[in-house]
This record gives sequence, C-alpha cells and structure tokens, in this order.
Amino acid sequence: MKEQRKIPTGKVSRAARFVKTGAKVGGNYLKHYGRKLIDKDATREQLDSENAEDIYNSLSELKGSALKVAQMLAMDKNLLPTAYQDKFAMGQYSAPPLSYPLVVKTFQQYFHQPPTTLFDSFTKNAVNAASIGQVHKATSDGRTLAVKVQYPGVRESVKSDLKLVKPFALRLFNLNERELDQYMEEVESKLLEETDYQLEVKRSMVISEACKHIPNLDFPTYYEDSSSPRIITMDWLEGEHIKEFLSHERTQEIRDKIGQAMWDFYHHQIHHLKTVHADPHPGNFMMRPDGTLGVIDFGCVKEIPEDFYQAYFKLMSKDLVTNDEELLPVLYGLNFIYEDDSEAEKEVFVTVFKEMTSLLGRPFHVDEFDFADDAYFNQIYALSDRLSKMKELRNSRHPRGSRHGLYINRTYFGLYTLLNQLKANVKTTKPDWLGGA
Repeated sequence: MKEQRKIPTGKVSRAARFVKTGAKVGGNYLKHYGRKLIDKDATREQLDSENAEDIYNSLSELKGSALKVAQMLAMDKNLLPTAYQDKFAMGQYSAPPLSYPLVVKTFQQYFHQPPTTLFDSFTKNAVNAASIGQVHKATSDGRTLAVKVQYPGVRESVKSDLKLVKPFALRLFNLNERELDQYMEEVESKLLEETDYQLEVKRSMVISEACKHIPNLDFPTYYEDSSSPRIITMDWLEGEHIKEFLSHERTQEIRDKIGQAMWDFYHHQIHHLKTVHADPHPGNFMMRPDGTLGVIDFGCVKEIPEDFYQAYFKLMSKDLVTNDEELLPVLYGLNFIYEDDSEAEKEVFVTVFKEMTSLLGRPFHVDEFDFADDAYFNQIYALSDRLSKMKELRNSRHPRGSRHGLYINRTYFGLYTLLNQLKANVKTTKPDWLGGA
C-alpha cells in the first residue's frame, strides 16, 4: 500500500480538503442525475460507490477523527449503504500508512532517538494502519513487540474535524440533527481520550489484569518505559483478524470457544468494572486456531455511570416491556420519552422502544443464544431501517436516549455482529466466576 509522506494538520488545510471532497461529491450527484436522464432505470449504487471512494480517499489521507467517525458508521450495517460500509470498514486496520521519516520524527520528539536505536529491530513499513495510528513490529531483549505510533496532529484536530464531517453525515446518512449533535459531543470526548496513549496504557493494564482469569483470553504486556503520549509499546500477539481467520475452515467448537470468550470478556467488564472496551471492531481482536482470543486495543473505553447501568439493564428484562408501571420511569430516566411529549408522541415512542428492547434484549432472555441466526439480524436491520424513516424520530425536538447509550449500544451492536460473523453459539447466562448483576 502506498505510504503518505505528510498529513494536513492545520485547520485551513484540512478544511480545504473537505471542500475539495464536497465538490467531488457534488460532481458525482450531477453525473448520477445525467445518467438518470439517459437511463431512467439507473440505480443509486454507482453514485454510492463513487461517493464512498472519494470520501474514503479524502478521510484516509486526513486520518484522525473524521476517519474514525467513518469507521464507526461502517459498523452500523443499516446506517450506511453497502458501498460505504465496505469502503469505510477499511479504516479499521487497512488505512494508507505514514512514511518512515514521519515515524522517526515522532520518536525523536519523545525519546530523542530513532526507533532503530531504542529497539533491536524495527520495521520501517507499518504492518497495520488505522484511523488514529499505525503499528510497527519490533524486537527488544528477545521479545517481539508491537509499537503503535499516533499520526501527527490527530489530537489537535479532533474538534475542528468533527465540525467538518457533520454536514457529510447529515446529507449522506439521513441522520436527525439533534441526535447527531449529541453523538458528536460524546464522540469528541472519547476521541480526546483515545488520542492520549498514556491513558490508554493505564487502562489497558487495569482491564487486562481484571479480565485475565477469563478462559481463552490473551492480553499483551504493556511497557510504560518505552511508551509516551503518542507511542505505545506492547507484546506482539499472534493471530488473525476475523476475515482472515474465517477464510480457513473452522470447526463449530472453535467458533463457539472464541465467541464465548468474547461474550464473557464484555460482560465481566460491564457488570464488574462498570468500564468497557467500547470499540468491538475486527481490528481489535486476534483469533487463533486453538480457540483463544487476543485483545490488542483499549483506546476507546466507556465508563458506565451507575444510574445508567441500573436503568439500561432493567430494559433487558423480558417481563419489563409488559409492565408499563415499571417501564415508563425507566424510559423517562434514559431520555427515551420526555415530560413535554404529547400523549400521542409518548404512545409512539413507548411502542417503538418496547419493540426495540424486546428484539435487542433477546440474547439475554435465554440461557444460550445462536448468533448464527441470520433471521434475527435481518429483523434488527429491518427495524433499524424502519426507525430511520420514522418522521416522529427524525423530527423529534429531543434526542431519544441517554448519551451514555451511544457507546454502550455501539458496543453491543459490534459484539453481536462479530458473534454473527463467527456463527457462534454462546451461553449467555453468567458463569459462577462472572457474578455481577
């Protein structure tokens, strides 16, 4: 993959790139309408493909927050057309890498020496590149290491990038502006944390220590003395990302073993730590033929307030949706409904959220759940599609749902999606060692 020799870091240069991309998108629409004049049966697929290509190419050159938002949107299979999903998903671990001189510059800034001096060996070419940083392979004192290097200017551009990406999200993805504003506020706070690599190292060490007893999980050791605000050094974990892993024949036993480890990992964090690895995309997991699972990235971590936790998991109760006396206070507490809603609005929103929580909570209502059930996921996608078109939701005066739910919902959606890809059958009841709520 072609390397980048520089990244636009100033507000003006980054804004200019967005303007240029906007002009390309506008041109694509004109071409689309021209095709429609010639062929009234012309579909939107080519327009989506052209827009996805132009937007992804621009965001991948800018790196940082804008590419991260695209990556997050790609995790929601019903929010984006397929062309966007496929292209934006590349930002999870296949973005164009930075050239080696820029990597050396970062090491000089924090360690006053190049990586080849700090380590016994260091690959000049990145082995993986994502939205915020890229990974190089190194060795030191007989250890094989993964060294993550943050792209220049990422932290400084978070706020301005999110303002620039908002019009694209509103136009292309058909989102409610109030909900998008709340979404962007939460994303901004998480991205600022995610660009603090020293915070990531501390969280990585705490969470991996707290979860090391979970069967079939593996975590790297982190090395604080060779890490910095923009560099993380950890053990290299062998394994494959899910797409490569599933390109080989895998037994159901191995799929279930990995799926169970993933499920238990998330629920131990949520119920015991009230802190969760909130970025369950394929680039953060390494899968192995023996059924073990490596977890390699704790950049995005969501701390769960106790009041939100209690209310959210009440919604997972199978019987709650049939008991309005208990359900309504929970919906008020989670900002699904508001005091100034009309009775008609309340009836609509209560009906919608009953249907939604009954569907999404289904794995919690049984002792064992088969995530290979594509019919279940098709129901989720169909509901999501229907909700995106509801005028009551699109024109709502309020964002529907607590801001804390944004990352928790994203976490569950990502987890469910990975388990579906694995075709895993998972015991969803809590084992004795897990305990918790």
